[in-house]
Amino acid sequence: PGDLVLDPMCGIGTTLVEAIRLGRHAIGNEYEPRWAALARANVRHITEHLGPDTATTGQVTRGDARHLTRLIHPDHHGKVDLVLTSPPYGRTVHGQVRATSETGEPGVLRMDDRYSHDPFNLAHAKTDQLLNAFTKILDECRRIVRPGGTVVVTTRPWREQGELVDLPSAVLAAGKAAGLIPTERCVALLAGVRNGELITRPSFFQLKNARDARRAGIPMCVVQHEDVLVFTRPNHSAAVPTGTEPELAATGQRRP
Repeated sequence: PGDLVLDPMCGIGTTLVEAIRLGRHAIGNEYEPRWAALARANVRHITEHLGPDTATTGQVTRGDARHLTRLIHPDHHGKVDLVLTSPPYGRTVHGQVRATSETGEPGVLRMDDRYSHDPFNLAHAKTDQLLNAFTKILDECRRIVRPGGTVVVTTRPWREQGELVDLPSAVLAAGKAAGLIPTERCVALLAGVRNGELITRPSFFQLKNARDARRAGIPMCVVQHEDVLVFTRPNHSAAVPTGTEPELAATGQRRP
């Protein structure tokens, strides 16, 4: 309690709301104007809900997280205790589907699979471009978090046309390239539990990938977890490795 939490890509501000509710101060940044406005409204709502006696504060800036040190007030530089964030995902892991049999056409209709129509949003970037951008974002976070502070990234692997996109390993490399020290790699299960058994909860298209592969004789499993990657900012001024971009690009490639 009393610590300062930052989410450089805060969406509608869930991390900020939970931080404030738990007695932490919170700063968020969001690229999309619509979500930034919702994040501000949510921060205002939780602050009013807690009443005038609350000592916690929250604020939201809007802009590209690759320029975070320009967006966050200099008074907070080197003062953030915890960065908690997740890289933006594209259409592969978002959306809902509905059978089109109601209209007489075979197949499915995909809906709500875009939270951005801005072509410059990183959610639309290719994996290699996303990784290079996310390395820059983590480097900006390193400059803002206090020495010895913590940076946590939740990220997931997914399958695209049957091939595994190992984003967590690539983000781990991105954190190292940004000058952060990896300290933990945890697994957060996404499955439910029913009658003592794990129940899968993947997206429709991730489930379809696995079913199609099994019908073809490939023993593919559905991804049922996110990786929680924990980094620490060094207490001393560490040199940021150079020449890591090719390695990041290779790490981020799809794998069978």
